[in-house]
Amino acid sequence: MRGMAFIRGEARAQGTMFPVTLEELIPQDHLCRVIEAFVERMDMAGLSFERAEAAETGRPGYDPRDLLKLYLYGYLQQVRSSRRLEAECKRNVEVMWLVGRLQPDRRPECREKQHSRLSRANVHSVFRNRLASPG
Repeated sequence: MRGMAFIRGEARAQGTMFPVTLEELIPQDHLCRVIEAFVERMDMAGLSFERAEAAETGRPGYDPRDLLKLYLYGYLQQVRSSRRLEAECKRNVEVMWLVGRLQPDRRPECREKQHSRLSRANVHSVFRNRLASPG
């Protein structure tokens, strides 16, 4: 005699009438939305970020805002390794939403960390002050 059937997930190849978007997967009150709003309001050049403006020539780089979002997410989620942040970009839906499905390898992330130590200290200070301030 067979028992009850197991609950089964969707087949991986199953199409849906209403595709799920990354936007639908991230709640309105999620930490990623706080990071997004915080970074988008920042004056990157005013905080001494190198490469705050796109270069006229050469291969386009990653927007420092996207790398900063990734860095802040990692900081707040206790993901310190550039290799782990690289992996998060490929598997974590929250990170995919935050950086628009970019998948930078650890080299740009490492360069960002090296070039912007002072800037990151400024950002951490501003971020902590904003989180601590009421309203």
